Parts: sequence; C-alpha cells; structure tokens
Amino acid sequence: MTPTLIGRWQTRLFLFATVGVLVTLAFVGLQTGDQPRSIYFWILGYITCFGFFWDIFYIKIQKFRWDRDWPGAFQLLAGIWEALFLLTLIKIIGLPGISPTEFNLGLFIFHYSCVWIAIFITSQSLIRILCPYWRFRGGQWF
Repeated sequence: MTPTLIGRWQTRLFLFATVGVLVTLAFVGLQTGDQPRSIYFWILGYITCFGFFWDIFYIKIQKFRWDRDWPGAFQLLAGIWEALFLLTLIKIIGLPGISPTEFNLGLFIFHYSCVWIAIFITSQSLIRILCPYWRFRGGQWF
C-alpha cells in the first residue's frame, strides 16, 4: 500500500521531529560557521512546512503511475527539488529567521544532505523493521 496524504504528513512530521532534530542538534553542537545556531532549526522547520505542500503535489503525481507508488529515485529527485526551492527562497527573498547575508551555502548543503540521508535511510529501513504495519496503514501513525 502506498502512503495516503495524511500518512505522508504524519510520517514527514514524525521523521523530521525525531531524526531531523537529532541530526540538527549535532550541527548546533558542532557550530563551525559564523551564522547563528538557530539557522539549522529554521531550515529544518521550513523543509518540514514546505514539505506538507509538496506532499499534496507528490500525491497528485503518484496517481499517474500505474502502481501508484513513489519509488526511491523519485524521493531522491524530490529531495533535490525541495533543497533547490528552499535555497532559491532564501537567496532571493530571504525567510524569517534566515538572513541571506548570514547564509552559508556550504553549511546549508551539508546540513540538508545529512538530514535528508538520515531520514531517507530511516524511512527505507528502520521504520519498516520497527513498524512493519506502517506501510499497510497508508503511512499513518494514528
């Protein structure tokens, strides 16, 4: 069974609130740049919030596939697209909590990549092992 919209939202929120926060805490603890530490949480929050809207679009696209599934290659493309979208918003108009002048592209790419890889690996392995019926309920937790 493929995730429903509510299932995608619940899974996204769960993964970003657990795995995403843990990875982000590592970045906050290993502060290496001159940008404020809170910027990592702002980025995580924006990825999560914009992702809720992207999930609506992804569900629509999914309906055009014969199996109505969302393979790993599509997840990779979605991750790249979401990063480019957020990067464009930050660089062109700026977002609350993230100043375009204090923004470090290298740290953004590194942080985003680490969060995305950790969430991808968790969603493709750990969730399926620890919660075997998660997928059969359309990705819904509650």
